[in-house]
Amino acid sequence: MSTVSKFPTDVADTGDVTTVEAAESAPAAAHDSGSRGTDDSTSWDADASPLVRIRSLLPGLAKAEQRVANVVLEDPSSVARRSITEVALAAHTSETTVTRFCKAVGVGGYPQLRIALAADTARSQARTSRDLGGEITAEDDLASVVSKVSFADARAVEETAEQLDIATLTRVIDLVANASRVDVYGVGASAFVAADLQQKLHRIGRVSFSWSDTHIMLTSAAVLKGGDIAVGISHTGATTDTIEALRVAREHGATTVALTNFPRSPITDVSDYVLTTAARETTFRSGATASRIAQLTVIDCLFIGVAQRHLDESVSALDATRDAVGTHRLGVRPDGRRRTRDAGK
Repeated sequence: MSTVSKFPTDVADTGDVTTVEAAESAPAAAHDSGSRGTDDSTSWDADASPLVRIRSLLPGLAKAEQRVANVVLEDPSSVARRSITEVALAAHTSETTVTRFCKAVGVGGYPQLRIALAADTARSQARTSRDLGGEITAEDDLASVVSKVSFADARAVEETAEQLDIATLTRVIDLVANASRVDVYGVGASAFVAADLQQKLHRIGRVSFSWSDTHIMLTSAAVLKGGDIAVGISHTGATTDTIEALRVAREHGATTVALTNFPRSPITDVSDYVLTTAARETTFRSGATASRIAQLTVIDCLFIGVAQRHLDESVSALDATRDAVGTHRLGVRPDGRRRTRDAGK
């Protein structure tokens, strides 16, 4: 890793940066109350990656704490071996800020951070011996591109599953399963994910709609009421169209749910429950490749959970919908042989 050189061999006094970062640290607490569906101050699961949580909370940290986060993210294995003073110097900040950073991301203190990073490094090394996490470059051949894309997608699914708050997901499943109506909002790439959730819910008999046009999103939200659910999907959590739709839905009594990669993003201010993904942006189509796979992972978990709540009804609905479109499929099996007339509609 190239960032090892950031750490000086001679440890100097860091007191001269304390005054500067007093101002830089001020914004850190400003957004903490925004996420109603997750508690950012609590420690993560011991088996979950600390890097996933740090990456998701990065935009909401104070500037000095962001510098610490970047040092950690750039070379976590090195940080696991370094003293708090060395990390503070590498981030051009104080030891106090490093400790504050640890608490902000829920790890408790610097010793706990080192332990978590060391454990995560060991897990990562055991998971793969290939370094496919880098950016796609102009020099990469097609085989390398395929390897990097598939690796990033698989990692996004795995890390999303590791950090997903099961208690929050369970509550959202219960609410959706018993909702009078579910409206799903998303624009851009998130619109396709919204449509996927709507189609899945519709197939098991749940009344559901998906909207991507801002005006229709707002008119939809305006007619929602208590007992209805509004789901907003935004990777960044900063898409104004989706945020405004959730705000209007909430004002009219609907329960609001956000699906985002960043648990302190603005969308959480208008959400009763927050479900998070753990996708890393890439060079091409930043925020719309692995992020979409991660979002669909959460959507699938939500859908299956809802289907389980009404299992007999869901199975009957799935059978009915499969039969309804059965005549629109060619009578050929995946292996190329002809199907019998009544088999596998």
